[in-house]
Amino acid sequence: MLKSSQRSGRSGVATSVKDPCTLTRQLGRSHAASSVRAGAAAPAARAEPQRPARPPAGAPGAAADRQGQLWERAAAGLAAAAMSVCLTLAPAAPPAALAAEAPAMRTEAATAAAATATAAGEGATAAGSSGSGSSLLAGKGAKLQPVYFGNGCFWGRQKDFVEVERQQLGRTSPEQLTAVVGYAAGGGEGPGGRVCYVYDVDARAHYDSLGHAEVTQLGLTPAPGPQQEAELRAFAKTYFAQFKKTPFGMLRSDPQDRGAAYRNVIGLPGGIRSPLFHIIEEENVNGMALREGRGNTDPAAGVAEDDVFNGVWVVDSEALPFYRAERYHQFHNGLGKKFPEEYTRELRSQVAAAGKIDPTGCLELPMF
Repeated sequence: MLKSSQRSGRSGVATSVKDPCTLTRQLGRSHAASSVRAGAAAPAARAEPQRPARPPAGAPGAAADRQGQLWERAAAGLAAAAMSVCLTLAPAAPPAALAAEAPAMRTEAATAAAATATAAGEGATAAGSSGSGSSLLAGKGAKLQPVYFGNGCFWGRQKDFVEVERQQLGRTSPEQLTAVVGYAAGGGEGPGGRVCYVYDVDARAHYDSLGHAEVTQLGLTPAPGPQQEAELRAFAKTYFAQFKKTPFGMLRSDPQDRGAAYRNVIGLPGGIRSPLFHIIEEENVNGMALREGRGNTDPAAGVAEDDVFNGVWVVDSEALPFYRAERYHQFHNGLGKKFPEEYTRELRSQVAAAGKIDPTGCLELPMF
């Protein structure tokens, strides 16, 4: 997804949809402007090349400066989110369709930015934003055994796993679905127990800075046995099918997203010592290198487990827990591919009503 360009300077693939993305940039600026207007007391984002030194905490003006930072970050995130929207809508929707959505998107943007600034100022964190507890999987239902799979941008990966659940495992109701996207295999949490996307106002909570990768978490029947193994086998088969064969090895479907945040990783209870690991080995039909991983648990020391071509890190999901991503990332359109509204709108709303994608305390952005 285009998100990486904000942090690494890459331009993504926006140039292939130049005109629609130009309109989307304009909408993004409108969102940011609406957000700033929504906080009447908040100072507008500043654009001077060099800022004066910020006042120390407790000094006069420190609170106002901090509030200004929050609004700036929210506005920047909204503009970047608009660019992400163009990648999914531009191939299928004409500019008029995007423009028609603008009023509602502005309203959502203002609400989201205001709520985020309030939460950040109070240090508030929603319950259920962190940890790999099975309650995150089951919502109000029975507890399940969590596992996770990651290989690049998690948007399209979640759709694949949802279809496995619905079509192969008979999980036809929103309450039965377990596939949610998030972050895992890193060095714990940011302030307040939060792990957030890179648009959040507090860089200390950014998932990539904490060493995490983008993953999809799934639930298995908790009791060991044939049913649990069949479920994992279905997920593993789909996971390895998501790679593309090349003369040099297996390639992710989105190689433009690079870095440890997009590394190939599988989380099992016990890692390679799990009694379920043999299923991963059996479904690895193209012979990708399965490497024992211990996670990027000390980002300050550098990246220990990077984005390795034709390889997959297998980690202990109990030692390296899952942190659910923001709601706007859930049931999202694919990278350059628009999914049916039954998935992106209706199903997401139903899963939200089941309590499975509640707010995490991180910045929420309006997405389609």
